[in-house]
Amino acid sequence: MVKLDIISDPICPWCYIGKTNLDKALLDFPDHPFTIEWHPFQLNPDMPAGGMDRRTYLETKFGGKEGAIKAYAPVVEHAAKVGATINFEAMKVTPNTMDAHRLIHWAGIEHRQSFVVDLLFKAYFVDGRDIGNHEVLADIADTAEMDAALVTRLLSTQEDTQMLSDREAHSRKMGVTSVPTFIVANQHAVPGAQPAETWVQIITDIQAQLDAAEQT
Repeated sequence: MVKLDIISDPICPWCYIGKTNLDKALLDFPDHPFTIEWHPFQLNPDMPAGGMDRRTYLETKFGGKEGAIKAYAPVVEHAAKVGATINFEAMKVTPNTMDAHRLIHWAGIEHRQSFVVDLLFKAYFVDGRDIGNHEVLADIADTAEMDAALVTRLLSTQEDTQMLSDREAHSRKMGVTSVPTFIVANQHAVPGAQPAETWVQIITDIQAQLDAAEQT
């Protein structure tokens, strides 16, 4: 198997689009060679713990309403192309995502990471839920057949917060400045929301290399 590390943030629209593209490619390879692990990256590490009004956030970040519309135009275009639903009207809060990253980490212990990432993307981009809210995160954990009561107790503590901050700091130190960033086999960085066709080519090349190695 080949390790595929994915550095992302569950409120990053390009991460959502990128995973949609990757999933489409993986459908063509039911026996794909990847072992996938998700890693934390906060687009807004200084976001207040309770998040903030999304309209205020966007207009502050992009210099007003027109700037926000212009910045998100490519997102709207690419999401529509790949069939990734983004319900902007429903999204009222831009959350702090540290607790969502904690849930993703705990899901990894139970081999449910990608499923939980899917649920977080759906909750935020489709349903407009506040994925910084502990009740929402516990509900997602329950849907993923994790122990929601345990997750609730852990969220009330600072369990794993420093460890995840350290992991993010390590990624930044290694040169990761934007997400999604995909790292193939611990050495090849693939930045951005690559189209499904790119992943098909990458998987085809890797499979050919693995097959050749078996024959030697």
